[in-house]
Amino acid sequence: MEEYINQFLNETPIEYWYALGVFAILFIIQLYYYFTYYNRIIRHKKKTMEESFKYSRSTPPVSVIICAQNEAENLEKFLPSILTQDYPKYEVIVVNDGSTDQSSILLEKLDKEYPHLYHTFLPMDAKYTSRKKMCLTVGIKAAKYDHLLLLDADCKPAGKFWIQSIMQNYEDGTEIVLGYSKTEGDDSFLSKLIRYDSITSAMRYLGFALQGKTYRGTAKNLSYKKNLFFQNKGFSSHLNLILGDDSLFLQEVATPQNTKVEITPQSLTISNRKETTKSFMYQRGLLLETLWKYKRSIFTSIFIENISRLLFYGVFAVLFAFFLIMQQWILAGITFLLFLIRFLTQLNIIRKSAIILEEKPFALSIPFFDILMPLISIYITITGMFGRKEDSSWR
Repeated sequence: MEEYINQFLNETPIEYWYALGVFAILFIIQLYYYFTYYNRIIRHKKKTMEESFKYSRSTPPVSVIICAQNEAENLEKFLPSILTQDYPKYEVIVVNDGSTDQSSILLEKLDKEYPHLYHTFLPMDAKYTSRKKMCLTVGIKAAKYDHLLLLDADCKPAGKFWIQSIMQNYEDGTEIVLGYSKTEGDDSFLSKLIRYDSITSAMRYLGFALQGKTYRGTAKNLSYKKNLFFQNKGFSSHLNLILGDDSLFLQEVATPQNTKVEITPQSLTISNRKETTKSFMYQRGLLLETLWKYKRSIFTSIFIENISRLLFYGVFAVLFAFFLIMQQWILAGITFLLFLIRFLTQLNIIRKSAIILEEKPFALSIPFFDILMPLISIYITITGMFGRKEDSSWR
């Protein structure tokens, strides 16, 4: 056996080892991200289950802010579940963004039934790059309370204790709480793609936040303090961008000490947005446009992960096929083993994270979506799709 190993080492060209070494480096980079950041949701869940995570018992008054544009159907379905939360003191502010449907009539009707519902509006002829940011600003200025809780009109809370679940994180020094919004969809390809993107994106931004490197949240389930917003002069530094209210703003105000993550089942919201391929690609384009404005350290980290992921798959395919053709069975086996270890690690972390976030878990389709998402981003970047404008600046 020893003689065979020595012969193998002596007869294998050094270039083959160099190639395998490059693949091993990519393998290590990928495992670093999964064990350092992407498994943080799992570790955080274990921490809360072991009761080593301390919650506050205070119930500060809350202003829930919802921006809506032609969302009468969603408001009718979901607003009652927000207005009937089991929480001592809160108000719900709906900012009606120039809707032309029955939103105003519906809000006036609900206003009579729920005294803690307030609604205001942003005129349709008001010209802003990001109407969403202006709507949020209007809602925040109208808020009576310092603790704010934001979500979109097409979202509903997972239960009656949604506000309580988020607010229990506010201890001394806490100013931001990041939540998660699960995706409700069917078994179509686009729906699965969106769900996969939602899960893996959450693994990244929540994982970074749990490591003290907050760079993003979700506007569908986000809380921060009103005075923090005005101390930062709101969204003034990035008003020229459509997005950024839940990323660039957080990068400016979040610290390892003032930010917490909440992912218990009652804290989740459920997104019911009906996406098309066109709207999904457009949204991805806006996210990419915002990504270029991220802090250099965050941008570099995300870039390295995405590039190393594509290279990992590409180098594996070429190297594995080459070693088989050259009848280098041991090198082919090592290459496949590294690929398998990375896949099983990824499968385990994604499935467990999906279950925690109450999303449907993925299995054999993971490599396909894992390759497809960076390719979509590259396609959007090359074609300049993020520079195209749709008929509305509200997102």
